[in-house]
Amino acid sequence: MAPRRKRTNAAPLFVAAAVAYAANAALGTAVATKTIDTSGCRWLHHALYIATFAATGAAVSAAFWARPRMASRRAAASLVPAVVPLAAIPYLGTHTRRHPLVALAAAPFLVAGLVCSRIPSDRK
Repeated sequence: MAPRRKRTNAAPLFVAAAVAYAANAALGTAVATKTIDTSGCRWLHHALYIATFAATGAAVSAAFWARPRMASRRAAASLVPAVVPLAAIPYLGTHTRRHPLVALAAAPFLVAGLVCSRIPSDRK
């Protein structure tokens, strides 16, 4: 029987990035559809954005320190393209149709990074 392979030891960072993104997207969607009113606490959406960006950056750093090395690098490489739309969001305006589209552009990469961080690699 082959030895049991372990997920990357940075997997919690990829989970944190995905959860922060999902929470931010859910809050943004609820505000856009007027399901909830955050006029008294607009900072919440901004705080979730900062948490998403910080967790994504920390997860990308796993390429340099996490083990197993190949799985960590694959997960980080899958996540790197998410940085572009996340970094662009503050500069593209927030009250246009473009805002949710740019934000959604990061989703596939966050999911790919999460999945890759959970799937172990045979190599170290």
